[in-house]
Amino acid sequence: MSRAARLLPVLDWGRRYDRATLAQDLVAAAVVTIMLVPQSLAYALIAGMPPEAGIYASIVPILLYALFGTSRSLAVGPVAVVSLLTASAVGEVAAQGTAGYATAALTLAALSGAMLLAMGLLRMGALADLLSHPVIAGFVTASAVLIAAGQMGHLLGIGGGGHALPDILASLASGLERANGPTLLLGGTATAFLWWVRGGLAPLLVRAGLRPAAAALLARTGPVLAVAATTLAAWGLDLPARGVAVVGDVPRGLPPFTLPSAAPDLVAALLLPAALIALIGFVESVSVARTLAAKRGERIDPDQELIGLGAANLGASLSGGFPVTGGFARSVVNHDAGAATPAAGAFTALALAGAGMTLTPLLFFLPKATLAATIVVAVLSLIDLSVLRRTWAYAKGDFAAVAATIAATLMLGVEIGVATGVALSLALLLARTARPHVAEVGRVPGTEHFRNVLRRAVETDPRVLTLRVDESLTFANARMLEDLVLARMAERPGLRDVVLMLSAVNAIDFSALETLEALNRRVAEAGLRLHLSEVKGPVMDRLRRGHLLRDLSGGVFLSQHDAARTLSAPEPPTLRRA
Repeated sequence: MSRAARLLPVLDWGRRYDRATLAQDLVAAAVVTIMLVPQSLAYALIAGMPPEAGIYASIVPILLYALFGTSRSLAVGPVAVVSLLTASAVGEVAAQGTAGYATAALTLAALSGAMLLAMGLLRMGALADLLSHPVIAGFVTASAVLIAAGQMGHLLGIGGGGHALPDILASLASGLERANGPTLLLGGTATAFLWWVRGGLAPLLVRAGLRPAAAALLARTGPVLAVAATTLAAWGLDLPARGVAVVGDVPRGLPPFTLPSAAPDLVAALLLPAALIALIGFVESVSVARTLAAKRGERIDPDQELIGLGAANLGASLSGGFPVTGGFARSVVNHDAGAATPAAGAFTALALAGAGMTLTPLLFFLPKATLAATIVVAVLSLIDLSVLRRTWAYAKGDFAAVAATIAATLMLGVEIGVATGVALSLALLLARTARPHVAEVGRVPGTEHFRNVLRRAVETDPRVLTLRVDESLTFANARMLEDLVLARMAERPGLRDVVLMLSAVNAIDFSALETLEALNRRVAEAGLRLHLSEVKGPVMDRLRRGHLLRDLSGGVFLSQHDAARTLSAPEPPTLRRA
């Protein structure tokens, strides 16, 4: 049962499900459904898909995540950044509005889902930490700017296009003279209203006597109010006749059964974008899930989250959708509304299915400018330029990575931007690993503690050089350590012993082992002895499998205090092998 529950968490929490939990989940589902209907339509617009695809992508994927996911609050479905990545990737292989475009979007979701599922089965949840938070923040900020700029055409009633900021701005500039007045008025009013709702409606409701929690939840219905009001206005004033673009006919019914394409050329063209979407979607989703789980003192399983998100994306590919992941805004709403289990998501999916079967005819007169306003207001909260200031003050390398990611995303598009972010994250990690901090240490007077000679007044022995290595030793940095030790030996003519203090070393790979063996020979040839101190158990287990300990010219000490006390003796002692 425990093995089955790990793969299907519903078997665990489902056994404890009761009437009180059902009530909590139903309330949360009702609130999220109200929020998700306009969001789904809007994010379909970003992805270049028909409006109904946004609803389809919010039904089967949510149901599958409820079965396989571990977060009680995460709400899965279309999100802004992944929708933008979808439009960028699919737009390279098919024209928007064609059957080929929809097929490519299905295929992209299937590939992303298959990759996530495979990584989950291989227990690769640590990939959530592959991208540094500053780089993710930079990419999301730049993507939000691109999304907002891309929606300006709908707010102005003109065409617009492009996947990079210069192209979008050039397209907008060329079409300004064709801007539609009624569209601009309606879109501007909707944007202003939604912006006010985010910060002004909840305090107003509190002053009217509502509790803060209830007021905050009601404020989340702002997009629904905007949709209803502008749809009625478009119908009553016959705004389509005045050039206001509306959603038009939205098919009524449940998600259709669809199949992604297996065409080799299409699959090959979408493999890299699918990998990027899988990575970005997973990182974003796990970040949200961890944050909300921490508020309840709970934990999520990143490996199982990969399986849950993989199943959700495969479900989207089989039900007329496009790539999905966990969304921040609606997950927070789900959490605040009291969702107790993933069943809240399942109830949301059922409510959306009901809406798809009954309410879609009412969306015919929904202005596209309203959806654009919903998107613009939603993504503006994702823009965080303060990350530039904070990284500049803390670490110039992180600042350079964030700035480069933002610039690449804005100037060259989201795919190159996210690839740049991944490459820079790995480059920063490699650079830090390749040049580890190595400090010469001495004893703090009157204690058994050893600290950096450059930072503290410490006691040292001119016959003993002790170097503390503050990083695991790998092929990338072992040679640098060897060069440093040999250089310090050349500076100390009276030297007798060299000690490597390995308290911070968690691993030594085979290349580093060979380098240490070579260093041991060089030290012995110079008439000195090489010692190790404070070696961790797992590292010692690995070292015992090689020749280093057997051939070591010196000894291995349990603590640096033992090493200093032994090696500072007038006559060099005979040391027992480890």
